Amino acid sequence: MATYTVPFIINGEEQVPQETFEVRSPSTGELVHLCGVATPSHADAAVEAAAAALPAWRDITDGARRDIIMKVTELMEERRSELERHLMDEMGVDRAWATSNLNLTKEIIKDAAGRISTLSGSVPKVADLNTSAIVLKEPFGVVLAIAPWNAPYILGTRSVLYPLAAGCTVVLKGSEYTPRVMHAITRLFNDAGLPKGALNFLSTNPANAAAVTEALMAHPLVKKINFTGSTAIGRIIAKIAGQHLKPVVLELGGKAPAIVWKDAKLDLAAECCSLGAFLNAGQICMSTERIIVHKDVSAAFQEKLRETIAKMWPQALVHINTQAVERNKKLVRDAVEKGAAVLTGDIDAQETSGTRLRPIVLAKVTPDMDIYSKESFGTTVSLLEVDTEEEALRIANDTEYGLSSAVFTEDLRVGLRFAKNIETGAVHINNMSVHDEVALPHGGAKASGYGRFNAMAGLEEYVRTKTITWRN
Repeated sequence: MATYTVPFIINGEEQVPQETFEVRSPSTGELVHLCGVATPSHADAAVEAAAAALPAWRDITDGARRDIIMKVTELMEERRSELERHLMDEMGVDRAWATSNLNLTKEIIKDAAGRISTLSGSVPKVADLNTSAIVLKEPFGVVLAIAPWNAPYILGTRSVLYPLAAGCTVVLKGSEYTPRVMHAITRLFNDAGLPKGALNFLSTNPANAAAVTEALMAHPLVKKINFTGSTAIGRIIAKIAGQHLKPVVLELGGKAPAIVWKDAKLDLAAECCSLGAFLNAGQICMSTERIIVHKDVSAAFQEKLRETIAKMWPQALVHINTQAVERNKKLVRDAVEKGAAVLTGDIDAQETSGTRLRPIVLAKVTPDMDIYSKESFGTTVSLLEVDTEEEALRIANDTEYGLSSAVFTEDLRVGLRFAKNIETGAVHINNMSVHDEVALPHGGAKASGYGRFNAMAGLEEYVRTKTITWRN
């Protein structure tokens, strides 16, 4: 039986190019399917299809746009089993992660659809009484969306949802690790009733990624870009966007701190730090990477954290590839050589595949160790002890990143003091650093990017004002 090839969707039609690449399960190493290799010519065709579809999508009523987008949630539920299977196959995860991805994705879609009619302009009073003015909000036009693999239904959908809801058309460049999920997202929106070309999808292999991405960004018909991914690639995206004077939304890497204060409920803190650090094998931009604990409760917290990790994660966790595991092992080796202590975990443990690694907690971490500053994006977390609020804040902010953070304390005044001074886009008091929901704007500070997804902030990213004046 022939192996399935994930096609592109350009102008509403599926296309399978001659050249393909393999997509393998991180869990088993088995071939899952093939995917087409996009080239700059495919990129041009996708952008031109999106531009041709813009008038029809931009000019329909808010109600019609809302209904089409809401239809996606119905189709998603009808196809739930196959959609979950795509994610499980491509990421090597269990059904629980796939189910939670789809559940949150549906909520994001419903929320955005319900907000469409609230996008509105204004009628300001101008200086000259013989002149009137209106300020419109109009869609940017064609948007390039570049989405990652680690929570692909959530991150892929939001990358196209907010532009579409605002009246833009979109080209989705999906991750090479999860192309079938990205194709499925595009198929759902097209089947829900989008005009042909309003949402297009393509993917490519690493060898062609730079050329295809640059062709998409440079195309004069692309008016705005959003990118979710690593800070290293985000810098490249921002540079190219700047060269072409195109606005961009960036949601990048993180080094989320979790401060466990001396009055914290340690059972809650241990549970949230364990989840925050190791959910999805730590492959979440908001994952807890530093646990900053008050010395008075450090020993008790460490014991509870070890017990919680043992219960919560009895098996080694699957990473997206062997390089991710080796990166984390390298960080641990460097730290241990420089004096860190391993509280739990063993990088030399023999696992069933090279993509698996058990949770590792390091203590006595110092700034000269690579793990202090580098994002691990895997199953490692550092624990650092402090005496004062000032020291906790200094360590929490001693990073180029600033996406998310957590604070554990029973004194709200202490929690709010921390929250106001931690340089991150979000601070979660008595909850884990991994927190994303539809009502809350999501984005970072510093090298974690700029711009926002979710809520009205997510919609407002894709409209611009136009001022119109006239003599009365």
